[in-house]
Amino acid sequence: MTMWRPLQQIRATVIGLAWRGDRLLAAEVRDDGGRLMGVRPLGGGIAFGETREQALIREFQEELGCDVTITGPWSVFENIFRHEGALGHEIVFAADLRLHDATLYERDVILFREDDGAPCTARWFRPDILDAGVSLYPEGLAAALETRPRLGAPTKP
Repeated sequence: MTMWRPLQQIRATVIGLAWRGDRLLAAEVRDDGGRLMGVRPLGGGIAFGETREQALIREFQEELGCDVTITGPWSVFENIFRHEGALGHEIVFAADLRLHDATLYERDVILFREDDGAPCTARWFRPDILDAGVSLYPEGLAAALETRPRLGAPTKP
């Protein structure tokens, strides 16, 4: 198991909010012991000279081999967090999107790899009903989802 630690610098990231009805596609976040501690929508870092739109499209191509259409609007979160004792700090841009690969909406479990080769598991979660002890990351996303409408969130693509 890869032991991930946050970079010790402020990082600009993007996450895509892909919906299957009232369920959000999110990757499992586990602690060093393998315990599920949270879920986070797919995405990753914004490279120097890359727009947030370009980064979000690239991340989904890399992780799922899938093109996406951003269906708006953008939300921004400042996420200061601790993971296994290490401090992390990121500015997160989030946007609703539509997956172009319709078969992904039919799968309950989606296995993929991060750019470092680490295996990941994504599932469709109801963000308003997570198991006890499981959080939605980044912090503030759950509250934002409760207060804004989802645009372009298809039940079927």
